[in-house]
Amino acid sequence: MSMSWTNDDELFAMAREQLFVAVVGDVLDKMGYTHQFLSPYLKPVQQEAVILGRAMPVLEADVFDAEVQGNNPLMNKPFGLMFEALDDLKKNEVYICSGSSHRYALWGGLMSTRAIMCGAAGAVVHGFHRDTTEIERLNFPIASFGSYAQDQGVRGKVIDWRVPIEVDGVRVRDGDIIFGDRDGVLVIPHEVADEAFQAAFEKAATENLVLKALQDGMSTVDAFAKFGVM
Repeated sequence: MSMSWTNDDELFAMAREQLFVAVVGDVLDKMGYTHQFLSPYLKPVQQEAVILGRAMPVLEADVFDAEVQGNNPLMNKPFGLMFEALDDLKKNEVYICSGSSHRYALWGGLMSTRAIMCGAAGAVVHGFHRDTTEIERLNFPIASFGSYAQDQGVRGKVIDWRVPIEVDGVRVRDGDIIFGDRDGVLVIPHEVADEAFQAAFEKAATENLVLKALQDGMSTVDAFAKFGVM
């Protein structure tokens, strides 16, 4: 079964309807990309949420005061470049942040409001979020390690964005695709995204045939021998 799309809107709509994260991860394994899942402890705030969009990587760093008269002028800037990074979010993009410790929250309600206005598809933070009630009310999809109210204001700064980062040892570049649901968060390298999604659509269709065969009484041994999928 060959699928076609002409832009991200079409691809993401089809993926939301027909795919789930695990099937794309299986395909990447077969393609030789065997280390693309982020930490299993990164979960969506809303259990049913799906995060799907192009990565906008954000690099965060710990600091130990909100403003410091040091050698780097960025140290005298509250939150560093966080506001500029947030304002640069584009339609269908995912704010994905790493580089800091887990002493404070990396995402909150007001950030969610701005991201929605920018047309963003979600956020993945390698740390905590806060303002959970507001985030749930906004229904903005976020994956984090959980909620923690302590603010980043005097503890962290964004030092750059749209630069390559690593999250749990997985390289994330501007324009890679982030796909997350309740089972995990996956990074799909942009150069193989079309191939991976095409194969995932085919695998999902085959899995439906396997399901029907199992429901009709076929053994798993025979089903795998026939379809090559389980």
